[in-house]
Order: sequence, then C-alpha cells, then structure tokens
Amino acid sequence: MGQPALLLIVVLALPAAGAGLCLLLRSARAVLAVLTAGVLATGLVSACLAAAVFGTGPLNALGGWLFLDALSAYHLVLLALVFVLSTVFAGQYFRHSPQALDRRSARRFGALWFGSLAAMTLVLVSNHLGLMWVGIESTTLVTTFLIGVHRSRESLEATWKYLVICSVGIAIAFMGTLLVGASATRTLPVPSDAMLWTRLREVAPLLDPAPLKIGFLFILVGYGTKVGLAPMHTWLPDAHSQAPAPVSAIFSGVMLNTALYCIMRYIPVVEAATGRTGWALGLVALFGIVSMLVAAAFILFQRDVKRLLAYHSVEHLGIIAVGLGLGGLGTFAAMFHTLNHSVCKSLGFFCAGRLGQIYDTHDMRRMPGTLRASPLWGSGLLLSLLALIGVVPFAVFMSELQIVKAAMDAHAIALLVTFLAAAGIVFIGAFGHATSIAWGTPPEEARPQPAGPVDALLVVFPLALLLLLGLWMPQPLRDVFEQAARVVRPVP
Repeated sequence: MGQPALLLIVVLALPAAGAGLCLLLRSARAVLAVLTAGVLATGLVSACLAAAVFGTGPLNALGGWLFLDALSAYHLVLLALVFVLSTVFAGQYFRHSPQALDRRSARRFGALWFGSLAAMTLVLVSNHLGLMWVGIESTTLVTTFLIGVHRSRESLEATWKYLVICSVGIAIAFMGTLLVGASATRTLPVPSDAMLWTRLREVAPLLDPAPLKIGFLFILVGYGTKVGLAPMHTWLPDAHSQAPAPVSAIFSGVMLNTALYCIMRYIPVVEAATGRTGWALGLVALFGIVSMLVAAAFILFQRDVKRLLAYHSVEHLGIIAVGLGLGGLGTFAAMFHTLNHSVCKSLGFFCAGRLGQIYDTHDMRRMPGTLRASPLWGSGLLLSLLALIGVVPFAVFMSELQIVKAAMDAHAIALLVTFLAAAGIVFIGAFGHATSIAWGTPPEEARPQPAGPVDALLVVFPLALLLLLGLWMPQPLRDVFEQAARVVRPVP
C-alpha cells in the first residue's frame, strides 16, 4: 500500500481518534481546541489526498473497499472546508451563547462533531455500496444528538422528526442497495464484487435493467430523503432551525451534499444499463424541479430566518439535481453550484446564528436593523441571502446561468420555464425578507457585541470566494469540476 493510499485510512482514523479524545478532556476550552486542531489536520490530509487524485489518478485501499476518484476527492475537500470554517465558528458561537457548553456537554458535542466528520468521510471514501450505506446511516445516528444541544421542547421534537424520517429513508435506500447488487450477481464471476462501485461501472451495460431500475427508485427516494428533496424534505426545516448555528452549517453545507453524492454514484451505472435513455437523469431532474417549486412556495411565507435558510437548502439541492438530470454542461454546473451553495449557506447560518444571539430570537419580524445592530453579521446575512437568490456578480448566478444554458441546449423548454418561474418566486420572496431585516432601528433589547478578527474572517472569506468565482474561475478549479462531472456522466 503506497503512502497516498495509506492516507485514506488516516483521514478516517483522525476524526475517530479525536472523538475518543474529546471524551477524556476536562474542560470545554480544551475540547474546542482539540476540535480545531483535529479538523484542521483532517482537512490537510484531505487536501493531500485530493492533490494526489487530481495529479496521478484514483486511489484505493483495503482491497478496493476504500476508493477515491475525482468526484469523491472534490466532495472530500469541500467537506473539509465547511468543517474547518464551522469548527472555528463554533468556538465563537458558544463563547457568546447564553447556554454555553459546560464540561460534560462540551465533551459530548466534541465527540459527536468528530463522529459526524468521520461518518461523512466514510461515505465519500467508500467503494463498497453497503459500506457507503453504513456511512449515511452513521451520519443520521450521530448528528441526531447534535440537533438537541440546546435542549427545548422544539429541539426535542425536531430531533425525533429527523431521526424517524431519515431512518425510514435510509431503510428504503438499503432495499435499493440490495436490488442493485442483485442485478449484478449473474454478471460478475465473484459475487462480492457486485457491491463494488468500480466493478459495477465496468460491467454496467451488461446488468439486468429490471431490478436495477426498481433499485434506483428506492435509492432516489431513500437517499433523497436525507438530501431533503421534496416531498421527502419535511424533517429539514425543523432540524436546521432548532440545531445550533454551527450544526446547521454542516447540515446544510455538506451533509445534504454527501447524501446526494450517493445518488450520483448510481446515475452512470443505471444509465448505461438502460441504454442511455435518460431514464435515471429524468427522474433526478423531476425531483429537483419539484423541490424548487415547493421551496419557492414556503420561502414566501417564512418568518424564522433559520427556517428561511433551510428552505433555501431544499431549493438549491433541487437546482443541483436539475443540473445533474440535464447532463452535459448541467453536470459541470451542478459541481460548481455544490461549492457555491455550501460556502454561501455556511456563511448564512453563521450570520443568522450570531444575530440570533444578539436579538435573542430568529423571528425576522423582531429583527429589524441588523446592519446597525451588527454591521459585520448584518451585512454578511444580507449579502449571503442576495448571493443565494442569484444576484450578480456572485458565483451562484454563474452556476445557475450554466444550468439554464444546459436546459436550452437540451431543448428542455418545460423544465426551463418551470426552473425560471421557481427561481423568480424565490428571488421576490427572499429579497423582501433580506431587506426587511437589514434596515430599520434595532429594538432596545438587542445586545450588540463587538466583532473580532476571527469573526471578520468568517464573513469576509466566504464572500470573497463567492465574488471571485462569480467574476473569474481559475483553470485548475475548472479542471476539478470537469473531472468530477466526468465521473457522474453516463458510461460511454
């Protein structure tokens, strides 16, 4: 096993070891310090793995059960980026929280935080479809307890809703995984190879399409529940709104992407087995456009800023699904939009969380004058909402424009019209919410707090990245998106 392949094991072992260490620490400050160091170390290993993949090609370890190609390497780096930002923000958030972490709750939070990172990493480095399923199930079990860090009746209800709905979804995905494996047992000489994605891709045109189609339906509904695609999205607004802001950031920024990544793995196999008829792509696009329409309807009438951001997750994961369903340029745009949404939504939850502490509420009707109450967090929230609705020159506009062009190239007129209509409704609704809280006079009970250099970095860096990519895309990054998109596209 070469050194880069060995790092596949290290990137899993680091957060697992960090989780165990957090349970032994004696202070909340020590837990947060270990979290920061451990997540940074994991991020560095992830970056080294990605550099090796994009430089020399895919890596594998443990007899092919662990595997990293362009698609998984891209998502692994994005996972590391969001976790690093969210971990740094968690230190700032809990320092100002009225419900600051005590030693016991801090140890539990640290272990669960590292456990979430380990579970999501397992999903991305798994070549075995069953092991990938185990990773997704693990994310549900671990992140469930992060929702209720601030204990209340509402957070308890959101926790149970998340656990029950996502567990049902994952059970459906398990049935789909078995059906997909069954479709390959007669084709592959070694039965155990039927669960390895690399082997399925090699023999995809020879697979039995009947069980594969049924299996993909189960996969799409099951993993789609964890993605938050409508109509399986009902857990998402409650969980995002009740979880602490750092947890909401990783939920929206990477956990939803991780579940959608699982669906991406099946697309080229199903398309090849069904004769490249666009059957699987059409289903993915359908769920995407329904998600956009449902999100648009709910965004108009939201009053809670974190629930507003949650419905934007439903919308933008729908946009990514539409891009995947269109294929071609749409797949490239989906990769680009995944980065834009993760960065923008992390920033949005950072700002909403700190403003919630300043105003002691997330009710937008009681949050006027955010620009005056906190120029940094108020401007960050305003600009993140504007970026989310596709205002020029932020990068979200560019990736959405590419999806529009992909729809035009595919002559998908009905899809294009519906896409633009949903995006237009979201623009009108979210713009009204953004401007209503930005200006005005803050209430007397608002507690403005000075922002430090770390706070400024957490706002300026994501905004600068979104602005830069909206104006110019470096060629190396373009190559990364193209290589990742090539993995998802149907087998020639």
